[in-house]
Amino acid sequence: MTGTTRILAIDQGTTSTRAVMFDAKAQPLATAQMPLPQIFPRDGWVEHDPELIWEAVVATCRQVIAATGGIDGVAAIGITNQRETTVLWDRKSGRPVMNAIVWQDRRGADMCRELRANGHEPLIQARTGLLADSYFSATKLAWMFKNVDGAHAAAMRGDLAFGTIDSFLLWRLTGGRVHATDATNASRTMLYDIHKNAWDADLLALFDIPASILPDVRDSAGVFGVTEASLFGRAIPVTALVGDQQGALVGQACFAPGMIKSTYGTGCFVLANTGPTAHTSHNRLLTTIAYRLNGATTYALEGSIFNAGTVIQWLRDGVGMIASAAESEAYAAGLDKDGGTGRIYFVPAFTGLGAPHWDPDARAAIIGLGRDSTRAHIVRAGLESVCYQTHDLLTALAADGMATPAALRVDGGMAANRWLLQFLADITNLPVERPIYGETTVLGAAFLAGLGIGIYSDLHAVEAAWRLDFQAIPTMAGGQRTARIAGWRDAVARIRTSLDGR
Repeated sequence: MTGTTRILAIDQGTTSTRAVMFDAKAQPLATAQMPLPQIFPRDGWVEHDPELIWEAVVATCRQVIAATGGIDGVAAIGITNQRETTVLWDRKSGRPVMNAIVWQDRRGADMCRELRANGHEPLIQARTGLLADSYFSATKLAWMFKNVDGAHAAAMRGDLAFGTIDSFLLWRLTGGRVHATDATNASRTMLYDIHKNAWDADLLALFDIPASILPDVRDSAGVFGVTEASLFGRAIPVTALVGDQQGALVGQACFAPGMIKSTYGTGCFVLANTGPTAHTSHNRLLTTIAYRLNGATTYALEGSIFNAGTVIQWLRDGVGMIASAAESEAYAAGLDKDGGTGRIYFVPAFTGLGAPHWDPDARAAIIGLGRDSTRAHIVRAGLESVCYQTHDLLTALAADGMATPAALRVDGGMAANRWLLQFLADITNLPVERPIYGETTVLGAAFLAGLGIGIYSDLHAVEAAWRLDFQAIPTMAGGQRTARIAGWRDAVARIRTSLDGR
């Protein structure tokens, strides 16, 4: 393996940190992964220790370098990361002023209510494509300034730096020489004008954030800097940064306007490529930057489902209905098509409802239980809920003017479940396609790193590397589909806390 051209991709996620070494044809050669502990200081608060993230990045990278013959031949590093998670650190020491506040954290919810009440949400949406929600980085950073002693004063003096996880890792990898991010991550902060591709002075003033702490915003592929030689044996160029869901869009080769991917992990994230046009959603979807290459911005519409894989986790760990995630497929497949009982709907609003409802106070419910209901019915309803929620997002995309796609490309852990993919095809009335290599987030980082260093000439070369593994074709009758979707909508209406989700 020594001397062969390789790409090292880092996938820093919500629950783990992973490094994957790819060859020049985007074939995975070695993988190393470490779990990331979650910190819950109080209800609704979620934090990560940035030092543990850094240590895991270094450790996993060293493992895959060693497993593939050493540092010789490693041409570039690409980074994909959990988005919106916020880090504030000291420029001299490089030490964070507190734990990172994770994207799931809700401590900024009251601030967002005030923003909406004071009429600021239209400005936020017009500039950033986002809604006023604590999901994004701005309220997390504002909270830090209000609650960490001396932080705001230090920021005003220019002593602190802010970044999402990609920016923090780039700083550390380059020994503090480079403070930068890419356009996809910047677009998730609620501080970045996605039309002008610049930090927005009005929003910075609104959140009382000094511009001096912000990273430089660059294309998603290109040379950001080089790593400290002491980390891996020699300096390696870092040539890609990309948010995880945009990374999956690239990994799925969804480069033509209208192509859609759906990732099923902890939550579910549907991204639809809208090309060079930033479409404003009228159905509470998000407008975001899909990627920026050679100075040209490609946009996407995004719908976020808060609970997808968490449904299976709850069925396994919370109530013990299944022993493993794989067991859910057997339970669902073991029932006849109608399940042998009345329709059961599981609305998994454990942490509220995401798009298109944006109701943070809604809570989960199982509706329609009968005396003859069994664990299999509940497990199947849990799987079905992910498909119904995906249909809600696709319906919102259609209402925003998106044409019906030729297929829905899927990835993430739940995509291993073929029963789920068939039901997804039936409910969405779309062919569902799963690629051979399912870890498309980290694959997207590798593709972009290859573009950034010249291993791939253009997006057509990336597209040629995508390979189909499994396809599900819709078979459900139209009347049955309509009736099931109506039942789902009734179930969702029952748990909504208000008409507009606020």
